[in-house]
Amino acid sequence: MLLYTEIDSKEINDFYKQIAKNVKKIRKEKEMTQTDLALSIGHKSVSTIGKIEAGLENKHYNIEQLYKISKVLNINIKELF
Repeated sequence: MLLYTEIDSKEINDFYKQIAKNVKKIRKEKEMTQTDLALSIGHKSVSTIGKIEAGLENKHYNIEQLYKISKVLNINIKELF
């Protein structure tokens, strides 16, 4: 039997915010700037990273970006969640 669990948009947004918070914390612990991180994962501009960390414009990381971030920061991807 398939069960459906309703998840509201606030819960999803909180999940995205927690990931962004974890990325920011670990990035700072590794003494990496937003620009360094952006360039290391293939972004030409720091603005996307800044917007994600600030919770602006409903921006968030996708799974590919999280994988790249985990490699750049030399951590297990689970630490981002």
